[in-house]
Amino acid sequence: MAHGCFIVLEGPEGAGKTTLARALVARMARDGIEALSIREPGGTPVAEALRRELLDADRDWTPEAELLYMTTARADLVHRVITPALAAGRVVLSDRYDLSTMAYQGAGRGLPIDMVRWVNTAATGGLVPDVTLVLDVDPEIGRARQAAAGKGADRMERESVAFHDRVAAAYRAAAGAGVHHLDAAASPEQLAASAWHQLHAVRPDLFSAPTV
Repeated sequence: MAHGCFIVLEGPEGAGKTTLARALVARMARDGIEALSIREPGGTPVAEALRRELLDADRDWTPEAELLYMTTARADLVHRVITPALAAGRVVLSDRYDLSTMAYQGAGRGLPIDMVRWVNTAATGGLVPDVTLVLDVDPEIGRARQAAAGKGADRMERESVAFHDRVAAAYRAAAGAGVHHLDAAASPEQLAASAWHQLHAVRPDLFSAPTV
């Protein structure tokens, strides 16, 4: 592999990012690619500790503190894990990255977008994904999936319907280099096929042609 590839999965609660990540990692493994699969916040001892604090349902963070905790976790992950892996030529697949902060802390919490963008850039050192796959799903569908899975509601998941509607709207509006939208209302198999098609389009040298 000539150089690494940084892939990010984004989307609101219940969009199916975790299921898609497993499917993509399995497909890569069949093609002989050992991907490094990570999640945000998390991935290092520091970031995992911050994750526990951020998602603790008993905590009451201000939007500004939440932003700084989230990006501190990201900074540690980028420095200790993502950047070295990419430098070694590996594929890195992350469940969430900087766009999630724009959606949750920016649109959701109402923090100034310019401030969120600046803090994000400081945390990442300007590291931009090669491809960001945004899983678009109606918030009601996402909530129904969460309930059907019996998933315990953490602090973010317990936020108001209005909050999650703002987050979903921000994701639907996301645009830019490397950003591709997928219909997360599709079946897991269809979603995985669509995601693989996008990966092949971005890096045909790395990801095999989709099968019919």
